[in-house]
Amino acid sequence: MTLSHISPDEIRARFARAMSGMYRAEVPAYGTLVSLVAAVNAGTLATDPAEKARLDALGEFDRISEERHGAIRLGTAEELATMRRLFAVMGMVPVGYYDLSVAGVPVHSTAFRPIDPASLAKNPFRVFTSLLRLDLIADEALRAEAAEVLEARRIYTPRCLDLIAKAEAEGGLSEADAQAFVAEALETFRWHAEANVTQALYRRLHDAHRLVADVVSFKGPHINHLTPRTLDIDAVQARMPGEGIAPKAVIEGPPSRKVPILLRQTSFKALEEAVDFLSDGTNAPGSHTARFGEIEQRGLALTPKGQALYDRLLAETRAKATPKADGSNAAEYVAALEDTFAAFPDDLETLRLEGYGYFRYSPVGDATEADLSRSAAELVAAGMLRADPITYEDFLPVSAAGIFQSNLGDGAAQAFAANPNRARFEEDLGAPVTDLHQLYAEAEAASLARARADLARAVA
Repeated sequence: MTLSHISPDEIRARFARAMSGMYRAEVPAYGTLVSLVAAVNAGTLATDPAEKARLDALGEFDRISEERHGAIRLGTAEELATMRRLFAVMGMVPVGYYDLSVAGVPVHSTAFRPIDPASLAKNPFRVFTSLLRLDLIADEALRAEAAEVLEARRIYTPRCLDLIAKAEAEGGLSEADAQAFVAEALETFRWHAEANVTQALYRRLHDAHRLVADVVSFKGPHINHLTPRTLDIDAVQARMPGEGIAPKAVIEGPPSRKVPILLRQTSFKALEEAVDFLSDGTNAPGSHTARFGEIEQRGLALTPKGQALYDRLLAETRAKATPKADGSNAAEYVAALEDTFAAFPDDLETLRLEGYGYFRYSPVGDATEADLSRSAAELVAAGMLRADPITYEDFLPVSAAGIFQSNLGDGAAQAFAANPNRARFEEDLGAPVTDLHQLYAEAEAASLARARADLARAVA
């Protein structure tokens, strides 16, 4: 990248703002949601100045109001491989592999996001990107028809493809090209009310799985939700009805805790939108339901040990009660979740000392007497180091499937056998996905090394 090139971080920030503006215009309830989250966040920080100071100290305060994640669903390997190249222009790489077949959804996924801590602080825009798995659809003839429709569509503008190639060849984009790229890339994510299929084929796809119909039937992978980050998801959930927004009955993820962990998500019901299908001689009016609004609260990134405990407790909870999309057993599920997760430590010191979570270290206090041979835990106890939780930047497959199903209906949950195929996904992607635990472990280790070096200089 030359001095005349716009940084990937800046292009990403511009694209995220453009996407948010487009989605606000297409789905007005999303704008209401963003305003509600901003009000809740302001109230939370007003009553908790210590948390505001902590976020300021870590450089995370400014990013929260801008933070968004989106989600798209792609149909072919070619679409996925090109999407990887498109996001690379914005400094976003594929992190993690998610098999949603375990929860009855015929896709597997990754999350495109920045990975450098400085880039995350500037703008942590993420896009959860799923690839349809037609191999999980039993009807062989329907699979062939769907594949034919998908192969014929082109979801990227020619100008967008040219700019991706130019960025790759020249190591970046100029100001004019960056502006053009944001505008052209946005077209891929725009809603199109004109379908690629007849209503009869749409119904067959819909009957196979509602998500299959969403992916196959349209000209492009319309962004199906954008998600602002809140500091108190329970407050947002409680206030949504007062804003004229009906939330899903159950917040996905762990229960409410003193120390938030991983990711909690809720959403409002998907819109029913008018669709013009290809003529089959009847020209009957049609509709489609897919796009919704979502809110998330992010907490401590868990180590493999912590993730294993989370997964075990969630499985135990769902063995007692699995939340239904209509919310009819919400109270039963929440009670089971809270009861089961009482076994998960809920204070920062235990989480850190027993290795359940990742932490970022920084030097504090008077280091002149510091014994740098001591462990990180001993230096924290001695007041030489500060340990702050590293924010979880990724996703949870069961939660993602739960959000999908709450907006697609109970009938969307089908009995697919767990069928992970990371090797095939990476082949279609054209690159390996980054291991998220490696990223968090490296961030923790790097922060500790820097903190020890800073202490050493102070002692010297």
